[in-house]
Amino acid sequence: MKNKQRLQIVIIIIALFSLVACSNSTDEANAKPENEESETSTDLKTEEEPVTDEEPGETVKSEGPEHTQIKNKDVTSKEPLTNENEEPSESSNNKEINEGMKDTYLKELNEMEEADRNAEDTTTMAELEEQEAARYKKWDQKLNEIYGVLNEQLDSEQMDQLREEQRNWIKYRDETAKESSLKYEGGSTETLEYVATQASLTRERCYALVAKYMK
Repeated sequence: MKNKQRLQIVIIIIALFSLVACSNSTDEANAKPENEESETSTDLKTEEEPVTDEEPGETVKSEGPEHTQIKNKDVTSKEPLTNENEEPSESSNNKEINEGMKDTYLKELNEMEEADRNAEDTTTMAELEEQEAARYKKWDQKLNEIYGVLNEQLDSEQMDQLREEQRNWIKYRDETAKESSLKYEGGSTETLEYVATQASLTRERCYALVAKYMK
């Protein structure tokens, strides 16, 4: 009788162990698909939502070669159109020449004056008169040359003013030379003084015209 009871207890215990084992296997089977589904959904979510700096709802478009060419064309069109081989116009060349004339003439006048100071000394009155006559002729020619340049540079109103000044100056030159020569009236130096005064006044007039009018 006791053996029969022990056998029943052993059978009950075995049955209980079997039930517990079946229950654990069922839970593991149910849990595994849920984990797999969770992992799969995570991977899909990562693939469907790329990380970008664009605002939500915007579509990112890649720029192909055609679009790049159009942009380059726009940038090129904004550059100024210049001709590297374009030569300066004749008017600009003339302007540069005219603007440099003043300095050029002042330099020439200084060289002429230096030549007068370094002229050879003469002894006879005839040689002195000849020397002063040559000096006057040289400065008078330069004065006419300067007057011709100013006739091209100045406008009509300025040129009219210069003509009037020049007429008055010629009168002043001759009167001053005459007055200076009268100090030696009847002497051997009267003619010399007249020509020498004309030469000196003409030299001063050359400087005055270049400084006042020439560009």
